[in-house]
Amino acid sequence: MLDVQSISKRFGRTIALDGVSLRVASGEVVGFLGPNGSGKTTTMRSVMGLIAVDSGAVYWNGEPVDADRRRRFGYMPAERGMYPKMAVRDQLVYFARLAGRSLPDSIEAADRWIERMGLTDRATAEVQSLSSGNQQRVQLAISLVHDPDLLILDEPFSGLDPVAVETMKDLLLEQAGRGVAVLFSSHQLDLVADICRQVVIVDRGRVVLDGDIDLLRQRSPLRRVEAQYAHDVERPSVPAGWVVDRADGRTISLSVPAGTDLEHIVARLSAHGEIVDFSFGPPELSEVFVQSVGRTQSNSSGAEPGETGGPDATNATAGARFA
Repeated sequence: MLDVQSISKRFGRTIALDGVSLRVASGEVVGFLGPNGSGKTTTMRSVMGLIAVDSGAVYWNGEPVDADRRRRFGYMPAERGMYPKMAVRDQLVYFARLAGRSLPDSIEAADRWIERMGLTDRATAEVQSLSSGNQQRVQLAISLVHDPDLLILDEPFSGLDPVAVETMKDLLLEQAGRGVAVLFSSHQLDLVADICRQVVIVDRGRVVLDGDIDLLRQRSPLRRVEAQYAHDVERPSVPAGWVVDRADGRTISLSVPAGTDLEHIVARLSAHGEIVDFSFGPPELSEVFVQSVGRTQSNSSGAEPGETGGPDATNATAGARFA
């Protein structure tokens, strides 16, 4: 189990992490969510030892994480953490060797993952010559080539086409099935809801919500209502506390307080016409996310403190994966 206990980090006057705690059990996939600049990347880098925290600690199976234990972790940074002029196969062998595998084992593992990722015809190509999607596949292969016990994946679905997204989803669930603990960040909340039972949501360096997705949805103070009518209807007038999200032709969608009586809702909406379909339930994960952070992703800041881009910067990340 990964156990992150109250880690804090400052960059000058900026508080990047303010007592962040989270746990990921073996065989569990946990979605790590938050607006840009909320502390996700800094937390992941702290787990991997790329950033020294000011306070708090990171444990694996009850023991402090050191360099030897990190060799059993797989890390996929959001930026390109590879050597752009190195061939794909050489790169995978190199990272497997950094993790402590023998040369024959490294070669066998590299070839296996190249085939699994559909990169056989690109094995001798330089990474910089690959498309963005194929570079993302190589990054994932690097994180898996040494059969890690923990996967830390920062925006793994970024830049992938729909087929590659499905492949990635299957791989994450497969790894969890063999007992790997998986922590991944993503802004694609529908994917998170498909893959994960547990999420941790951070904002401004603090955990603002965590737990089982279904329970978090049920605990929301709002419920979503949608009514389909036999004929076009006008926009309804609603009681205080109700919000009309959509009134379009034959459809009316509402947000109402969680404790609102269902019969009262149906009675109010039935007054506008014949209802042919009706739904009532908790908000989706994306809505819970917006409620918890109190702002949309588009209104949040850009990179997190200490984050840099470009191939020169990411080479340092690459070389430090197993340091």
